[in-house]
Amino acid sequence: MSERELKITELGHRGDGIAQTDSGPIYVAGALPGESVRAEVAEGRARNPVFETRSHDRIDPVCQHFSKCGGCSVQHLAERPYLDWKRKLVEKALSDRGIETTVSETIPATAGGRRRAVLTATRAGRHTLLGYHEKASHRLVDIAECPVLDPAIVQAIPGLKSLAAELLPKKGELRLTVLVTTSGLDVAIDKADKNYDRKIPTLSQKTVELDFARLTVNGEVILEVRPPMLDMGGIGLVAAPGGFTQATHAAEEILSRLVLSGVGQTKNVADLFAGVGTFALRLAPNSNVHAVEGDATAIASLDKALRKPRGLKKVTFEKRDLFRRPLVQEELEPFDAVVFDPPRAGAQAQAELLGVSKVKKIVAVSCNPATLSRDLRILIDGGYSLQSITPVDQFQYSPHIEAVAVLTRE
Repeated sequence: MSERELKITELGHRGDGIAQTDSGPIYVAGALPGESVRAEVAEGRARNPVFETRSHDRIDPVCQHFSKCGGCSVQHLAERPYLDWKRKLVEKALSDRGIETTVSETIPATAGGRRRAVLTATRAGRHTLLGYHEKASHRLVDIAECPVLDPAIVQAIPGLKSLAAELLPKKGELRLTVLVTTSGLDVAIDKADKNYDRKIPTLSQKTVELDFARLTVNGEVILEVRPPMLDMGGIGLVAAPGGFTQATHAAEEILSRLVLSGVGQTKNVADLFAGVGTFALRLAPNSNVHAVEGDATAIASLDKALRKPRGLKKVTFEKRDLFRRPLVQEELEPFDAVVFDPPRAGAQAQAELLGVSKVKKIVAVSCNPATLSRDLRILIDGGYSLQSITPVDQFQYSPHIEAVAVLTRE
């Protein structure tokens, strides 16, 4: 293993600095463009780097756990170059698919912190650890703070540890999904000890003492003190236990605004991968909406929200696995516009069928620039024109970025 002097020229898609050399790129964790480091190099990665020059864009990390925790990768980068880097992640993904277009400036959407956290708990002797895994490791960082989370979640960490201690299996970890709602924290715990039913009285008492809205364990609602409510554009909706929501409320509002603007004045809209109806409920005051989602609990939440008169247009919904059974051409004919917001794997099968449809407008929302670019390539090859693409940063300090693309067919 040899020591080398490396000049960092760019920031990689995972937040590592990259030095281009004759032997190929070398990745340097924690380095920024413009910096020089001296380090041992093995298998394309620098080890034990010593910084000889530092970038003017470098700032002090805001969290004590940053050097170990795998949750954040770029706390040391100033805001302006950080937002530019996020935009370039989208540009690079599009360019890789031969799509040359102007990408809008990144919209920050982290105000108030992340309202949904997926935490891990495990045993360490007599102690319970709660937090995130170290970078490239199975070791758990026992967090005392987290600047990207909503303060309500951070304040609840001791109570969450107490709950986890009651439910940890003898071996292994359990997962806690914590969501900030308008009526308190909604906590869903998975991979709990199989004999957790013996502790239901204790769990119920702790839930009340901690003032959580609801506690769910291994899919079973243990206690609902108050329905955990979400505000979907003025419509109240009970969150699905452990279900998907946009990471921050600020991002949800911005993404919804972009979706509504992209759809415009449209009579009939299909909302695919609709979740609990984040976009469907906001579209419904002005358009007839058909929401399609594969998760039964999400559909149940949407169904319940629609049972009270809301002054909405016609809203229908369907439980359907769009990966296995995408809407075919005949099913797409009634719709003037389609919105789709799939998981990270994207919506290739559905994009292929949209590509041969007559739908006039498509709004694609994605948290993965690579699969979004693949799906956009399919739609463009099918005759659609890409009108705009806007990055939305709701995953602060991480390499993840949301984007909304608007396409039209002449």
